[in-house]
Amino acid sequence: MIGKIMKAASFKRCVQYVTGKEDAKILASDGVLLMSTQDIIDSFEFQRQLNPRISKPVGHIALSFLPKDKDKLTDEMMARIAMEYMELMGIKDTQFILVRHFDNGNPHCHLVYNRINNEGKTISDQNDFRRNEQVTKLLKRKYGLTFSNGKGTTKTERLRGNEKTRYEVYHIIMNTLAQATSWREFTDELKRNGVTMDIVMKKDGSTKIADIQGLRVTKDGKAFKASQIRRGMTYTKMDNILKRNAHKEQDTKASCQQQTGQSEQPRQAQRPEQKEHHEESQQHSSSSSIPIPSLGLFDTTNPVYDPEDEAFRRQMQRKKKKTSQLKL
Repeated sequence: MIGKIMKAASFKRCVQYVTGKEDAKILASDGVLLMSTQDIIDSFEFQRQLNPRISKPVGHIALSFLPKDKDKLTDEMMARIAMEYMELMGIKDTQFILVRHFDNGNPHCHLVYNRINNEGKTISDQNDFRRNEQVTKLLKRKYGLTFSNGKGTTKTERLRGNEKTRYEVYHIIMNTLAQATSWREFTDELKRNGVTMDIVMKKDGSTKIADIQGLRVTKDGKAFKASQIRRGMTYTKMDNILKRNAHKEQDTKASCQQQTGQSEQPRQAQRPEQKEHHEESQQHSSSSSIPIPSLGLFDTTNPVYDPEDEAFRRQMQRKKKKTSQLKL
């Protein structure tokens, strides 16, 4: 059993996807009208207006199981496991639909829920990747589901110290990287899960890709080189993945617009609502937060240019300049 966590801005695209698959079957729901796909979308959209500041109100989790467990995963059993998963993840008092798909060899279902609960409050996503790993492991044991080979079978309870931290960081980074479409979104999500990632430059103040020395990851006060988390974990490879994710999201939006025959207004870049934190002072003069340097991602000629990232970079550069002047 694997839980793939996603967040999105459009209920329309998400609901159309999960209900539009051949033989898609709604196993459970709450708080939404089910007469048509549009009724489901309208139900979600109505409640999201209780807190319109949240730019990504769509919670979407794909729960996948191994083929070996197919016989025991009746609709009732899959729904029971999914409902218990929701409870353990703190997804409660909100709208949702649970839809089963039959389009590949792995039994799986899609949970779409409103991150704005029935009282207009945001359902917390703090440490959700770590909790997801713990919850799926607990449910696999409880219901006798198959454990896959590889890293998923590592017995984390036997790990100690740095080894345990590295293992946790690995899963947080990989799960976050699979969904993020910009460095800003990527690093913000890491921070929400207790991980910070910094870029280490060879020269102080440099913003050139050629001057990148490496990446540094910190969790619970323990710092690691990115290569210690996973061999080959480099800035360039992560950059390429983020660009692919951004292009894929753009292609999906374009495809949906063609299908509906409607031209949607471009969504303005908007910072997700976050808790205010005091900025940490930089620990080393040659290290800077990843969204700060202009390393190609923030070039306006770049096809995946993000104005939010550019504005954030300029803001941080101004603060860094003021700090330097005060030191003088």
